[in-house]
Amino acid sequence: MPETSPLIDLPTCELNKLEEIADLVTSVLSSPIRREKLALALENEGYIKKLLQLFQVCENLENTEGLHHLYEIIRGILFLNKATLFEVMFSDECIMDVVGCLEYDPSLAQPKRHREFLTKTAKFKEVIPITDSELRQKIHQTYRVQYIQDIILPTPSVFEENFLSTLTSFIFFNKVEIVSMLQEDEKFLSEVFAQLTDEATDDDKRCELVNFFKEFCAFSQTLQPQNRDAFFKTLAKLGILPALEIVMGMDDLQVRSAATDIFSYLVEFSPSMVREFVMQEAQQSDDDILLINVVIEQMICDTDPELGGAVQLMGLLRTLIDPENMLATANKTEKSEFLNFFYNHCMHVLTAPLLANTAQEKGEKDAVVGSTKSNTICPDNYQTAQLLALILELLTFCVEHHTYHIKNYIMNKDLLRRVLVLMNSKHTFLALCALRFMRRIIGLKDEFYNRYITKGNLFEPVINALLDNGTRYNLLNSAVIELFEFIRVEDIKSLIAHIVENFYNALESIEYVQTFKGLKTKYEQEKDRQTQKLNSVPSILRSNRFRRDARALEEDEEMWFNEDEEEEGEAVVPPVEKSKQEDDFPDSYEKFMETKKASAANGANGANSKSVAAQTSPVSSNGSSSKSTALAPAVTAPKGSLVGLVDYPDDEDDDEEEETSPRKRPRLGS
Repeated sequence: MPETSPLIDLPTCELNKLEEIADLVTSVLSSPIRREKLALALENEGYIKKLLQLFQVCENLENTEGLHHLYEIIRGILFLNKATLFEVMFSDECIMDVVGCLEYDPSLAQPKRHREFLTKTAKFKEVIPITDSELRQKIHQTYRVQYIQDIILPTPSVFEENFLSTLTSFIFFNKVEIVSMLQEDEKFLSEVFAQLTDEATDDDKRCELVNFFKEFCAFSQTLQPQNRDAFFKTLAKLGILPALEIVMGMDDLQVRSAATDIFSYLVEFSPSMVREFVMQEAQQSDDDILLINVVIEQMICDTDPELGGAVQLMGLLRTLIDPENMLATANKTEKSEFLNFFYNHCMHVLTAPLLANTAQEKGEKDAVVGSTKSNTICPDNYQTAQLLALILELLTFCVEHHTYHIKNYIMNKDLLRRVLVLMNSKHTFLALCALRFMRRIIGLKDEFYNRYITKGNLFEPVINALLDNGTRYNLLNSAVIELFEFIRVEDIKSLIAHIVENFYNALESIEYVQTFKGLKTKYEQEKDRQTQKLNSVPSILRSNRFRRDARALEEDEEMWFNEDEEEEGEAVVPPVEKSKQEDDFPDSYEKFMETKKASAANGANGANSKSVAAQTSPVSSNGSSSKSTALAPAVTAPKGSLVGLVDYPDDEDDDEEEETSPRKRPRLGS
């Protein structure tokens, strides 16, 4: 058939012509122009209804050959991809006959029973009676067309995937109409919400109501952004979040699962809307019934061995606490408000399983490096280990994104020590999660964290895990070595000093990587540099000049101090390269203590001279006697507190402390 012919002449619609019609329909599919012409001819002559009448005749006569031809014809007409033909085929009058034609696939020995399923098995459930007949008809049509696309028609090959694009669009626009019609019927939605939250509603009914909302929200994804915005605002106004709070706490697993899906649609649409609701709720409710705490409890109590629901909920929590999607307006900062709320009201619920599973037993703590003994409870249950891994993943996210909120929490709860108990777990994935948490903390290169780690001797469980792992070349081995390699490459001096002074003897035998030898080299180079620097300072200045505050001055403050001395024409201390080096080496603490005691006898700062000494004896080196000026400052710690660091959550506090501290060092000649 030439493509230039004005129109296609269709054979007469008779039983003996079915084979010819089938050949014609299948032959035009490869040419877009001929497809258009055939579609026009079918539309003009009302041909589809005549074909469906022939189907009824063939089925009554049990004419199998004719039924097979009709399958090819109807399938070919669907692949013409014309909306006007779909309107005819999917009308109430024709759709069941179309489904009937598609039952007789020639490749099957027996025909399928799709019509029986659609009319008898599939039941239309009305959670609330739908009075609008047009809406009811649209819902029926959409379900049946979706069934044809998903179940009856074979999955299109890569060459046919565009053949049914109009069918997909047909379903899409039907869903848009259904959502719009339901949304406009406020009486209907109000009734649904009333029954959902009514305590008298029985469980089966509530399950149907939740499933209705789940499908309703799924349909809403077809809306344009501005319409979807209006849709979720309508749901929020009607009280979807308080309703979800009730439903998510129920015992029925199916109801909870559907409620979680609805919650995920809301969080994905507008995390800010959810955050605003929970902050308002916190002013009127106890912590236990807050929506976010209900979500956390569902995550913790997931009965699925693979924790499928918990993984989904963890993803939603991460979206809610992600500062990247928090708004900051002129008069309101959502980030600070919500994070304050979260850490005050919710964080203790999230970390409860972690703290419970890493509680220390009474008794002496075994502090021998390399020992496999542990006085801590470590979970061996696989499901518990998976849950703790999820919680650690969320906490690691907090370390990266929440700065001082999580810093305060870690130091107040001594959280890193508890997390590192999990290095003893028989589940390697959990030990790796604990290690990743520590790696993120060290990756921040924050001196607050570094001091916390060194004072708490928190490298010990990591090094024990490395030594217990032996010569096995596995992910745990590589991850631990990468941690120490990062410290070496980034030259984090306080950590290098702590590792070499406390653990080098245990690590010296590891020679398959040069990491630990590299740490020792860095340590010795820094020590030599400090010795040379101290030798260049006059002895009178070494003994009296460098009386420091509880924390090292920052570099710019050191420069300011030196400039101030120059202006007054006094003796000037040679500038130090980087003042943070001054608190790197604990072996100068003993000398510092002697100096403090001497000055205490003279009545200077005698009452406040206690300092936290290094945890183990310092490594001896040549020239240590010349380092008597104790450039490493003492960190005073109130009794029972963590290293005296907890009160300084942010770098800004450092500046304020330096400005207001009465213990400013005395000027020379004053």
